[in-house]
Amino acid sequence: MLRRSINSIVIIANRNYTNKPCSRFSNMAQIIDGKGIAQDIRSQLAKELKEFVAAGNPTPHLTAVIVGEDPASEKYVANKMTACREVGISSETRRLPASTTQEELLALIDQLNKDNRVNGVLVQLPVPEHINERTICNAVHVDKDVDGFNELNIGRLALDMEGIIPATPLGVKRLLEYTNIETLGRNAVVVGRSKNVSLPMAILLHSDGKYATKALDATVTICHRYTPPKELARHCRQADIIVVAVGKPGLITKDMIKPGACVIDVGINRIKDEKTGKFKLVGDVDFDEVRQVAGHITPVPGGVGPMTVAMLMQNTIQAAKKQHCAKLSARNE
Repeated sequence: MLRRSINSIVIIANRNYTNKPCSRFSNMAQIIDGKGIAQDIRSQLAKELKEFVAAGNPTPHLTAVIVGEDPASEKYVANKMTACREVGISSETRRLPASTTQEELLALIDQLNKDNRVNGVLVQLPVPEHINERTICNAVHVDKDVDGFNELNIGRLALDMEGIIPATPLGVKRLLEYTNIETLGRNAVVVGRSKNVSLPMAILLHSDGKYATKALDATVTICHRYTPPKELARHCRQADIIVVAVGKPGLITKDMIKPGACVIDVGINRIKDEKTGKFKLVGDVDFDEVRQVAGHITPVPGGVGPMTVAMLMQNTIQAAKKQHCAKLSARNE
């Protein structure tokens, strides 16, 4: 029984999103083309949004907030703004200095929460150390929380209720669905326990596919930094699906992989290439080695990253439609 895609973008679920190896490497894993899947999703969302606006509905608007001058945050937000333009979402970026106090940031979030023109609000993480990340995430109104980090959205996810799902775990879920990776009753290991990625990922993997989140029904083990290396390897070798998100290059090695397993690499690490002396992006998986054993594998870059942005676009449209329906209902009362 193969998992099926859900919602309006099911139309593209049967396309081939793996780069098949050439005959000389016929035993190597198929590379999951996250970039290609994300592009198709964004195209479908653009079509859906065009029809929504043509029917007389307002264009959704997303506001991103950056505190400080972190180059990585600037790049991530720029990618999100580019995706907004492509899909048809209006957007803006509010930049605040690193010296911004928590109270000043909370005041801006409150202003955006009350602005009826703004449908989605995201505060790019990380924030400076003097600002409490959890306080900021909870300050974003639950219905405008397109990152899905508000405690109410996380709680709804845990209880398999309708809500906004964090973009990266949702992107991984879609990768598994679009690649027709079987999940029902399979063993899955999540390596990492961050509250924004790994924990919601574990929930999506293990929850029931019959209810609101349309989750994946796998049997899930969570490993983390205190899991002894031998135990980590043992758990991984039993896994049909491994999702790793810890920020440690080369953590997952060839000897830790069950033959034919699906390996999803969420890690993003900037390291110096010993051969060229230039910096490059790698994941948490020893890609070249693991690919010799796994059945499917995501690359870094080009795997989970583009899917995160695509799911953020989907969450923004979802939020806008929900808010618009709420306004119509209020007028009719």
